[in-house]
This record gives sequence, C-alpha cells and structure tokens, in this order.
Amino acid sequence: MPTAKVLMLSLYYPPDLSAGSFRAQALVNELAAQSDGYTLDVITGEPSRYGSWRPDDDQSVLPAGVRLHRVSLPQIRTGLLGQALMMLVFMFKACRLARGQDYQLVVATSSRLMTAVLGAWIAKRQRAALYLDIRDIFVETLSYLYPGKLWRPVLAVLDRLERWAIGRADKVNLVSRGFASYFEARYPGRSFSFFPNGVDSLFDYAADELGSNGKASVTTGSRLNILYAGNVGEGQGLHLVLPELARRLGSGVSFKVIGDGGRLEALRNALQVNQISTVSLLPPVARASLRQNYLDADVLFLHLNDLPAFRRVLPSKLFEYAATGKPILAGVSGYAAEFIQHELSNVAVFAPLDVDGAVVGLEQLKLEHSDRSGFVGRFSRALIMRDMVADIRSLLAGPNQS
Repeated sequence: MPTAKVLMLSLYYPPDLSAGSFRAQALVNELAAQSDGYTLDVITGEPSRYGSWRPDDDQSVLPAGVRLHRVSLPQIRTGLLGQALMMLVFMFKACRLARGQDYQLVVATSSRLMTAVLGAWIAKRQRAALYLDIRDIFVETLSYLYPGKLWRPVLAVLDRLERWAIGRADKVNLVSRGFASYFEARYPGRSFSFFPNGVDSLFDYAADELGSNGKASVTTGSRLNILYAGNVGEGQGLHLVLPELARRLGSGVSFKVIGDGGRLEALRNALQVNQISTVSLLPPVARASLRQNYLDADVLFLHLNDLPAFRRVLPSKLFEYAATGKPILAGVSGYAAEFIQHELSNVAVFAPLDVDGAVVGLEQLKLEHSDRSGFVGRFSRALIMRDMVADIRSLLAGPNQS
C-alpha cells in the first residue's frame, strides 16, 4: 500500500509572529509525532506578518518526515489591496507546488477565508479529504468594517466562497466556541469541533520564575507598568481607547505596547495629538523576549474593538496572558467575557472602548500573582493538538481514501 501524503496549508509559519503561525507549527509538530508512515508537506509564505519584523534567518526546526515549502510574496502587504494581492499570489504558487502530488488529506488553517478556499480547491482537484481549521469569521467581520453598497458585490462573492469551502470540508474545527452560533445557523446539520489555541509550552512558567512561592512581585517604583503585546489593527482598536485611557490614568501608570499593525500610525498620531508621554510604542520582538516582558509587567492589557463580529472571538493572547498569573485588564465582550468569567480569576473585564469601565476595572484588580495552574493544565496546547490531530488522522481512514 503506497504511503499516504498529507498537505498542510498556512499563510503564516514561524519565524512569522502571529497566533496562526505558532498554531500551525504546533499542528505540524503533532502531525509528525502521530505519523504512522504518512509524509507531510507544508506550504506557507515567507515571513510577512509585519514589515517591522525581519528575523535574521529562518530558525524553524522541522520534525523528521516534514517538507516545508516557502513561497515568495509581494512586498506590498499593507492595506486591503496589498493583502488581497499577497493572498492571490500565495494561492497561485501553492496550487503550482501541490500540482501532481496526489495528496490523500489536505489540512488548512485559515483566518482570512482564502486559505480555506485554497485548501478546498486543492482537495477537490486531488480528490483528497479536507480538514479546515477556522480561526476567524472573515465574511462577517468585513461586513461590519465595510458596510457600504460598494462592498456588497465583494461580500457576496466571499459569502459564496465561504459556503463552498465549508461545504467541501469533511471536518471543520472552530477555534472559538463563540463562532458556533454563526456557523450552525448557516450550515444546519453539520457538526463542528472546538479545539482552541491554548497555552503554548513556552508560556508555561515555572513557579520560581513568578517569584518566591509562585508569587509575582509588583513594581515598587512610582508607576504601575501595563503591557499590551500583539497586533495593533482595527480589530484591537487600541487607537480608539488607549490615548484617552492613558490620559485619565495620568503619570502614575505607564503603558508599553509591543507590536505592529495597520492602526499603529493612527495610535501614534492620537498619542501625539493628545500629548501623551506615558505610552511607549515598541516593535515586535521574538517570543523568547516577549516572555520576559510579560514577567516584567504589573498588569497585562487586552482589547478588542466594539464590533458585533468580535463578540464571537476568543483572543489567543488571553491564553498567553493567563499563564503568567498576572492581573489582566480586558476590554472584551460576548464569548470572551463569558469565557473569562468561567475560567479565570483576577481579570477585570470592561466593555470595549469604555474608558470609564477600564479605570474602574484597574482599581478592582489585585496586584498580585494568581494561581492559574488548573487553567494552564486544562488548556495546554500540547494536549489540545494531540486531540485535534487524532481528529484529523481519522480522515486518512475515511471513505475518501482507498
């Protein structure tokens, strides 16, 4: 019997800095670990998430039996048109690489829909089984960001592509249970799995890193240090909340923002216009450095913009933050707020863009370490990936395989 061939598709892969990148790597590592003889090809793009992040070299360590194919992407990657061009080039080159490979299974992890469409197209052409890992609701998000009549034809096309890709899939995983109401209403009768991002082993801290007896020390200086690390885009809405929040809190609190994104300049301009000097904007850093930045902070800050689509999201950053045991100030609503209420302690939740609520929430936080070891154990990425890959591998013995 010939060796089965599996294809993994992800636009981002380490050393790219994104939740999707590191999720893809964990998925590839576990697919390789559970291999019973199948080969695994990975098609991804060259590092492109942030223009300000240029790793010295590609330090991705591949397990045995895995082949990684990186495709070159256009230099213009910002803005909607730049993103669309990048995605089209990625799809074209990925199709060319996959041609004639006779894959039995295609796995696509997708936040912008089109990687899912790409996976569906390759699977259809090669009569392969298809597993989709959906990390965002792209069509719904765009409908709120671009509600004008001009965008209706574009949204209609994307809607049809989403329906086609989901309809083609043998299995669909949703990274947030908050997505369930959207997908179950649109695809009645289809079942979905829910394997979230979880806590990466890099952020599973030893007790001695958190201070004596697992207690985190709070900065004794004149300022409380609040850290935000991650994307600075429309979805986070930092430019809409952070300048006013920093102004309200005054000189007793300093903010550090580590990241990049489409709204970084808007945030920078808002800080300058309001003459805010207590917010530092720093470029993205490698995850090892980010780990130490978490430990050095007094409070970790999280925020999602006030759009209906984001009420379904469960931010991957929440898992990283929670593992530190640090107090968390979270501007979220919907499913993320419900998840925090049921799973985490010492997290102050305020409504997105509600500066008054953020000020009150910060006052309510206990500036001490919280033992969240139970949470880290329940949401270990290693355990989540183990179960997810077992679900994926079931398709190799499915009806599509001979």
